[in-house]
Amino acid sequence: QVQLTESGGGLVQAGGSLRLSCAFSGGTINGYVMGWFRQTPGKEREFVAAVTHSGKRTRYADSVKGRFTVFRDENTVYLQMSSLKPEDKAVYYCAGDWRPYSYNPSPESNAYAVWGQGNQVTVSS
Repeated sequence: QVQLTESGGGLVQAGGSLRLSCAFSGGTINGYVMGWFRQTPGKEREFVAAVTHSGKRTRYADSVKGRFTVFRDENTVYLQMSSLKPEDKAVYYCAGDWRPYSYNPSPESNAYAVWGQGNQVTVSS
């Protein structure tokens, strides 16, 4: 059974950086579109970034463009976060879906079948 395990969250000052990792287990990540979402209390889960199975195409929410970078290697997906702002504080989730022919990663949470447990990121002002 495919599982996603996130790590790398924590507390950082505004303007700082963090890297989140999402380890893929129970199979091969090949063919999976991978995404990152975040959620704050009382709000819906929102799209952050996604990358195609090949790693060649990415997609970002406007709020993080130029500050966050999503990339992947053999069995892990990463979210490099820089110039963090207090409004980036949230629980971050990685997600995956088997879409080997997708060239445009979806920003919709219901397009992803597998989810990680979530990882808290806190940005102090």
